[in-house]
Amino acid sequence: MSWWDALVTNRVILERLPEATFETIAMVAVSSVLTALLGLPLGLLLHATAAGGLAPQRTVNRVIGVVVNIGRSLPFVILMIAVLPFTRWVVGTTLGWEAAVVPLTLGAVPFFARLVESALREVSPGKIEAARVMGSTRRKIIGAVLVREALPALVAAGTVTIVSLISFSAMAGVIGGGGLGALAISYGYQRFDPPVMVACVVVILVVVQVVQTIGDAVARRLDHR
Repeated sequence: MSWWDALVTNRVILERLPEATFETIAMVAVSSVLTALLGLPLGLLLHATAAGGLAPQRTVNRVIGVVVNIGRSLPFVILMIAVLPFTRWVVGTTLGWEAAVVPLTLGAVPFFARLVESALREVSPGKIEAARVMGSTRRKIIGAVLVREALPALVAAGTVTIVSLISFSAMAGVIGGGGLGALAISYGYQRFDPPVMVACVVVILVVVQVVQTIGDAVARRLDHR
């Protein structure tokens, strides 16, 4: 039997792959939204409190920076295990894609916050100074100058983060997080079913390619330089 025949006739692939794909997309989508909602303000705060920012606060910036760096440095597998009690408290369980959203979000927020900070640094200081001279408030400068000018870079940062979340979601299968990672581990590895492993990898690659293509297209459309 050829590899193709093994793929299209495999019962696990036919019955479980669609559900696993949905679970992966769902956990990545929800965690991406939560990451954006939490990571964007955190990145703005890092930029604003840095030296030369809109509201320089050396101590605040250092404390937040240390917390963000700790969050970024923790391997995701260790983070998932470490936050199991918190995940159970938030979701009520540590199994399933809903539970995987918690560690995915906690792992991605520091990463995205640093990308946001880097994107905001690329905004020309002259534009910020011009807005100040015109009497704009800090809130208006953040919304109308910083975020607006950095929007293409922010979209690119979001795309990178989503791709990373897809990778993290596969690792979430180690602790029963559901999705393609859990299917690949449970059937492809533990039950010695290579076609299942291949199918999961192919679907993950396709999802990553679609996300990257859409993100690149949106970023180019927003870039008016």
